[in-house]
Amino acid sequence: MADEQQPEAAQQAPQVKMNVLAQFIRDMSFENILAQKGVAGDVQPDVQVQVNLDAKKRPVEHQFEVSMNLNITSKAKEGDTVFFVLELDYAGVFHVEGLADEQIHPFLLIECPRMLFPFVRRIVSDVTRDGGFPPLNLETIDFVGMYRSELMKRQAAAGASNGKPADA
Repeated sequence: MADEQQPEAAQQAPQVKMNVLAQFIRDMSFENILAQKGVAGDVQPDVQVQVNLDAKKRPVEHQFEVSMNLNITSKAKEGDTVFFVLELDYAGVFHVEGLADEQIHPFLLIECPRMLFPFVRRIVSDVTRDGGFPPLNLETIDFVGMYRSELMKRQAAAGASNGKPADA
């Protein structure tokens, strides 16, 4: 029986350990264009959110920095009137161990942003409210979908560049 238990123990995945060591705003900008220019009448906003993620290894073993960069623009649904622009670069320092090398990249760009997102959502809500607008509560972001989409784009780009003739 001891021989039967040993393969099960060997098949168990190593336990992943993750700690958030720090979180911080690297850069933030909020422009209340509506207050500067003014708008006549009642206008409906159209909010556009762009999210970019980045991860890099830090000099300390098992430490990584993950940053989430948001560009949020609120415009009138009709016309080109911009109400506000919010740019936020929010980062976290993570201690991660127990993952295979091929699992680090997706972990850093999926799980770590999930840990940061509630804090980013709160900052965006507070800044827009303090800037004179109703608080903007961001919808939950599908980080798995973002990661897969980025992989597809990279594979398509790699396929397109590999398909070129050597003379080109």
